[in-house]
Amino acid sequence: MLGRGERRQRAQDALDELRKALRLALGAAQATRQAAQTTKDQLEFEQAVMRLGLATARLDPEITELRGRPALARTWEKVIAERDELYARWHPEGPERLRRLVAAAAPGAAGLPWHDWLSKVGEDTGGVAPAMWRVGTAVVEEAPREDEFPVAVPLLDRAHLRVNSAPDNRSVVDSLVETLLLRLMSYFRPGLVKVHLWDIGHLTGSLPNLQPLTSAGLLTVHDPTRLDDLLADLAGHIRRVHAKAMREGETSLRSVCVAKGERIEPWRVVVLFGNGERLPDEQQRELQRVARTGIDAGVSLICVDVPLSANSPLETIAFTDSRHATTSMTGPGVRFRPDDAPDGSLASRAAAAIAADLVARRGKPRTFDDLLPEQLGKLSSKEELRAPVGFADGVPVEVVIGDATPHALIAGPSGSGKTNFLYAMLGGLAARYAPSELELYLLDFKEGVSFAGLAPGRKDPSWLPQARLVGVNVNTDREFGLALLRFLTEELARRAEAAKRQEVTKLAELREAEPEGHWPRIVAVIDEFQALFGGRDRITQQATVLLEDVARRGRSQGIHLVLASQDIAGIEAFWGKPAVFEQCTLRIAMPKAKRVLSETNNAAFSLPRWHAVINHDSGVPHGNQIAHIPDASAKGTFDALQARLWATGNSLAPRLFDGAHQPLLAESPDFADPPGPLLGQIIDVECRAATMALDAVPGRNLAVVGTATADALSIMESITFSLARKHSPGSADFSIWCAVPALQERVTRLAKILTAIGHSVDHRTDEAIAKLAPASGERPRYILFFAVDAAHQWLERKEPPAMRSGLDDLRALLKNGPANHVHTFGWWRGVGRLKDTLGFGGTDDIGAWVALDVQGAELNALAAGQVIDWAPRPKRAIYFDKSTHSSPDVIIPFDTVESE
Repeated sequence: MLGRGERRQRAQDALDELRKALRLALGAAQATRQAAQTTKDQLEFEQAVMRLGLATARLDPEITELRGRPALARTWEKVIAERDELYARWHPEGPERLRRLVAAAAPGAAGLPWHDWLSKVGEDTGGVAPAMWRVGTAVVEEAPREDEFPVAVPLLDRAHLRVNSAPDNRSVVDSLVETLLLRLMSYFRPGLVKVHLWDIGHLTGSLPNLQPLTSAGLLTVHDPTRLDDLLADLAGHIRRVHAKAMREGETSLRSVCVAKGERIEPWRVVVLFGNGERLPDEQQRELQRVARTGIDAGVSLICVDVPLSANSPLETIAFTDSRHATTSMTGPGVRFRPDDAPDGSLASRAAAAIAADLVARRGKPRTFDDLLPEQLGKLSSKEELRAPVGFADGVPVEVVIGDATPHALIAGPSGSGKTNFLYAMLGGLAARYAPSELELYLLDFKEGVSFAGLAPGRKDPSWLPQARLVGVNVNTDREFGLALLRFLTEELARRAEAAKRQEVTKLAELREAEPEGHWPRIVAVIDEFQALFGGRDRITQQATVLLEDVARRGRSQGIHLVLASQDIAGIEAFWGKPAVFEQCTLRIAMPKAKRVLSETNNAAFSLPRWHAVINHDSGVPHGNQIAHIPDASAKGTFDALQARLWATGNSLAPRLFDGAHQPLLAESPDFADPPGPLLGQIIDVECRAATMALDAVPGRNLAVVGTATADALSIMESITFSLARKHSPGSADFSIWCAVPALQERVTRLAKILTAIGHSVDHRTDEAIAKLAPASGERPRYILFFAVDAAHQWLERKEPPAMRSGLDDLRALLKNGPANHVHTFGWWRGVGRLKDTLGFGGTDDIGAWVALDVQGAELNALAAGQVIDWAPRPKRAIYFDKSTHSSPDVIIPFDTVESE
């Protein structure tokens, strides 16, 4: 059995031999040109002979007159003698030799009469295309009909075809093109050849017998007024195919397919029907570019009455009358006649059979499982990330995230399938890249839990191993998005420092120079990202700067953004700042999406449901790929893949931030070994607990301010439980004071818990609160004072003989207590009430505070000169420590009741 390389060489040898035989057959006509070079009369003679052909020239009056001249008579006799000699040498075996050569170069449906192949459907997988395709027959002038031989032209992967019609023979030309297309599509397995048809003079398209192919996507009829769009689409296709071939280490799609033994990308045959006039300059230039670069990308042109320069392999068929023509394969002196075409009904039935066979081969629609590789987690992300997200005519359509397309922008209105697309993309990536190659940070700003299932839950303990952070229900917690951008910026700095140390510039180079390091590619998916920029405040300003930085520098360090939105039209933060969008060269548009593609690209408007436009060229029309996106969120799809990946057991669970739920104190990682009092969970990537240092220095007291009782109680109890856990039983003293009868039951319960643990508890609920002992340094003492302002009725009393009030003693305790290991944590129900307790200058004794439902303007006096930008919202607070903070942290009070 012959190898692919040997078969390819034999086909080329046969083509060369065919051309050689044709040249021999045309020797007589060539001799005419060589014999008439000496005089002007001889030149006229040659032109006349070449124009009319030898047989016709013998009877032409003009030729007869020229032959009467002695010099030209001798030339004529010489031409005839040489012609007869050449023809005598060729005639005995020439026609048969040509028949054998065409049969070898055009096997099966490529060369047989249509009676032998029209009713059959091809099975060839397209590893190597035939060298020639039959178009008709020819005979040398003055030869008998039995010397007729077949004529074939190179096409797929080898040349383009130009057809010039004669007046009133359009039907003949249509039949020739139609039969040739049926040959192409009948030779290969259906789906390997796709036809694009453009006719400047027909709104509904020419070649009506081929219309059944449109239902299967094998024939696309283009608007005669939109040639620009077709040429742009072809240019984008050529670029994509060329990039694919380069990745395979080849220079053309043909060589890639030969190496693989099958066609990995369908041929595109583009049929252009013109009117004989040159196209407008820009269209003509674009057509020439397509002709020049298309062959290597599997694009072949058939131009009917469309002028095309020979800047690439080009064969020509020029009709001289309604039935006869000359071709560039045969030249002058040989009469070419196109094959008789099948009856229109037969051609239509053949086209329908090809379309039906393709539909049958496709079977049921492609599913999410078809996106997955045979083996999970085997690809390297060193150079880029790539994964299929859908299918176009059964062929996978990939997204590529890397140096060339570093970031993605996805848009689609509600219900358009944007979330389903995200799951298809994440599934394709996670199935191919192990957690050591890919880390995912997933954030959903809308009110929903799109990504919640990717983290462990109560019903499903599995998680997506590549996920490192999952944030859901963060529509009101814009600080979390800001925290994610800060984390990415810090990771950028870490990688940039490592690259500088190794004297490299890209992630791929860093991984080679420092293979022991942990350098996976990071993909941060932010759904409804525009919510991050929804206010005219500090968060918007900082997020804008950070996002631009990550978008600009992330490319080289393997950090990629996927920004999704229902509509990006209203993002004021980026008006006049295109840095982010210019870096998002990968654009995905769901049906009816707006402004994600370029202004002239309207492909998304006509998309059906479950489809998307995949564009790696910043949204320009020629970069469009239309893909059907399978259902990736139904039961048994993504969840089944996640279960398979999770079962390998080689990854840590991701951090989950759910803005709709209070975190449990008992589940906080910091609660296992508290570094100090825990106040709540900071809204950041690490999901850290907010704490404060209790050093023996002035001011190490804390005030909780606000009327949100439930949140205040949660913070006070979190402080108590974490301090109780920090100290071994009996090693610290606790004072639990509360003057509000409505809170007595809960506070008493707290005191009982501390006592049960083994700590010493001073529990007061009446006017005994006013009797404060001076600070002592024997061992740690923590005062938990609930609703301090409610106890003012007792604290303000002055007792003889010193006439000193309990308020004076409290102020002294706040001032001197921290130095003696006595720290006070008090709750005041308003900033004014706090100031009443502290007196003039007493705010210095409160080194940290937590504000609940208090406006930011009221807190400026407590923030060491900082301007506090804060609008209260439920279950949220801000924490400010004068010794460590330049701006407050937003925290979520812990759920302490469920933690018990």
